[in-house]
Amino acid sequence: MKYFGTDGIRGKANVELDAALAYRAGLALGAVLLKELGRKPRVLIGRDTRISGGMLEAALTAGLCTAGTDVTGLGVMPTPAVAYLTANTPAADAGIVISASHNPFEDNGIKIFGSRGYKLTDREEAQIEAYIDAPPALNMTGGQLGAVRPFEGDPVEAYVRHVASTAPCRLNGMRIAVDCANGASSATAEALFRVMGADAVILHQSPNGININAGCGSTHIEGLQELVRSGSFAAGAAFDGDADRCLMVDETGELIDGDHLIGLLAEDMKRRGRLKGGVVGTILTNLGLHAFLEERQIPVWSTKVGDRYVLEAMREKGWNIGGEQSGHVILSDYATTGDGQLTAVQFLCALKASGATASQLNRRIESFPQVSINVPVANDRKHQVAALPAVEQVGREIADYFGGQGRVVIRPSGTEPKVRVMVEGRELAQVQQQAQRAAQVVKAAVEAL
Repeated sequence: MKYFGTDGIRGKANVELDAALAYRAGLALGAVLLKELGRKPRVLIGRDTRISGGMLEAALTAGLCTAGTDVTGLGVMPTPAVAYLTANTPAADAGIVISASHNPFEDNGIKIFGSRGYKLTDREEAQIEAYIDAPPALNMTGGQLGAVRPFEGDPVEAYVRHVASTAPCRLNGMRIAVDCANGASSATAEALFRVMGADAVILHQSPNGININAGCGSTHIEGLQELVRSGSFAAGAAFDGDADRCLMVDETGELIDGDHLIGLLAEDMKRRGRLKGGVVGTILTNLGLHAFLEERQIPVWSTKVGDRYVLEAMREKGWNIGGEQSGHVILSDYATTGDGQLTAVQFLCALKASGATASQLNRRIESFPQVSINVPVANDRKHQVAALPAVEQVGREIADYFGGQGRVVIRPSGTEPKVRVMVEGRELAQVQQQAQRAAQVVKAAVEAL
């Protein structure tokens, strides 16, 4: 793909992703929808809090209206909220989120959902790409042009009501800390946890366009950990910029990562008779989670890295929980994508039902040490690296070194100009040593390209 990566179109705002590209993407999507539907389409657009979001939304809207598509702006809205509203608004044919998720504010992106709230297939993205490079001559005039139309009702209230309706409990009497990352959950989290009855202390919910993910949220969880350690909290939750990820901390401030959340939620779902099949993870899912689930006779299936691949496998197998260590947790009974706030609510209810503390639950899963090193590599070369002979050789040698008690994964980043090296094993010192070794081989191989 020329424009689409594993999570939509991404780039530096007003550099790789400028208003001209956004306009062409809107025009292309409108043209594809018009061709498929044979009538005037309607698209919902939400965005996170980045300073470039308004610029890109205006350009997308202009492109869509030029192609005869009606547009409804939702304002600042989490990615999963846009997916939910798209799937549950009868007149909506697609949804767009303008966000670069956990990346710094200088970046931005365009994610597109189909009418059922699922991310587009590779085939659908290829159709849009073809029109981005060769826009069709539509010549819409008069009443054929698209219009900007308001959302009927309050989109925040609709999403909050949905998430709260999925909860098997209320959180009355539970004191929690919530980090909104100065991102999209700033528009929804306070209302959600108020409806849930929690005593919630909300931090980093004052976005100014340039402070999204800046020293806060799921990528910088230290501030949340410090707050939870200093007060009487049952747990803390941290979201990323578009709130499709969630990481938690226990009452002692220790991290509860995505793997632990998935394992503990799956166990709770099995206890309640709600688990369908097993758990879908990725090739990076911690071996400790595998062991935890196997002890409880819960099957595990691994996919390539990326929540879209996790969801594809879940839909194929009919399983209803999956995700990634980074905090993308997909609960497909209730959502078509990762949803950080939904994950937090479900975990807090599981915690309440357990009668244990969050740290007691967290310690039930013993994670293997993992060390990840990012090696900068240009986007046009990063996909070649894993197949280079020297890189393949070091991968085999490290696998032999661990003898089945560890592994190495070397892969291109789906969103950044990097190759990611991850090594996992039982002993941290050994893992660190082998990770450095693999990263040096990757660096040398890249320099030789």
